[in-house]
Amino acid sequence: MNTLQSIDYPIYFNNISAELNRFIKQGNYSRFFVLTDEHTAKYCLPLLVENLDDKDNYDLIEINAGEESKSIDFCVGIWKMLIDFGADRNSLLINLGGGVITDLGGFAASTYKRGIDFVHVPTTLLAQVDASVGGKNGIDIFNLKNIIGTFTQPKAVFIEHRFLSTLPARQVKSGLAEMLKHGLIADAAYWRKLKQSDLENLSPELIYDSIAIKNDVVIADPKERGLRKILNFGHTIGHAIESYSLNNDENPLTHGEAVVAGMICETYLSHQKCGLSLTAMQEIIDTLLGLYGKYPLDESTFGQLNDTMRKDKKNQGGKINCSLLSNIGQCEIDNVCTDEELCDSLKYYASLEFEKA
Repeated sequence: MNTLQSIDYPIYFNNISAELNRFIKQGNYSRFFVLTDEHTAKYCLPLLVENLDDKDNYDLIEINAGEESKSIDFCVGIWKMLIDFGADRNSLLINLGGGVITDLGGFAASTYKRGIDFVHVPTTLLAQVDASVGGKNGIDIFNLKNIIGTFTQPKAVFIEHRFLSTLPARQVKSGLAEMLKHGLIADAAYWRKLKQSDLENLSPELIYDSIAIKNDVVIADPKERGLRKILNFGHTIGHAIESYSLNNDENPLTHGEAVVAGMICETYLSHQKCGLSLTAMQEIIDTLLGLYGKYPLDESTFGQLNDTMRKDKKNQGGKINCSLLSNIGQCEIDNVCTDEELCDSLKYYASLEFEKA
């Protein structure tokens, strides 16, 4: 469990300080920059910098934490700082943080002077198992997630398990949602392995396995022409719920919590449209509800959620596309869902009974 090879870059799991030093030296970069938010600057940057050979040859760019920073305004701020710091085309941007940092940093780097090199050092479980791998970079505008972006691969990804000890439990569970998704869409044995594991103390091996599943998918389909669409399971509805929560809740859902709600709705649709058995549907929903509980969705919001789904970047010809399960570990892409079907799934979710332990 040392290295995975992705499309044209390595993913390092052990001894990342030595690997990062070697990478910077071999790249012969004129200068490098570290993008953080205030949390990763406090808790993770010292771990990164203490073992860097070239401590004096970098500048720090810090943004506010949270999804609100994944905007064009913050991107302009990053570009301005790179200009002010004199970043040339032989510079390197190190994205040290969670999914917002990796998405935003990758986008800023891939567009600055038509593209400079960047690497990801993901510090949250969500970023490690999802956002840092696959070359998707982007920002949100008009309350639509990731609607502007690029497919640009990092030059390397560095996975450091110690960073996870800095996270609150809620953020770890947010990343676990994507790990559970990986089992549901591609590996039934991994799904069952996760269910039997201590999910409050995730092992490096489970994280490695999750990244390996996603990596295999993106290698096979880097630009999301076909197979990679299976990674969208739970996200068509989940992104709409996440956007709604960000705009309306004092304590918004995490990405993982919203995706879980989306996966429950889309599991119901999988049973209705793709032959997922009632037994499998119940197993999935019971597991997800037991781990995450339920978000209070009111029927008065369904029209607004459908409007958001209609603007989803995955749609084609104005039709809402979902990736749905035919079995645990098997996913089918390009399932067109009508407004009525989507509303039915939201009604089903809203009707589920759940008692907090």
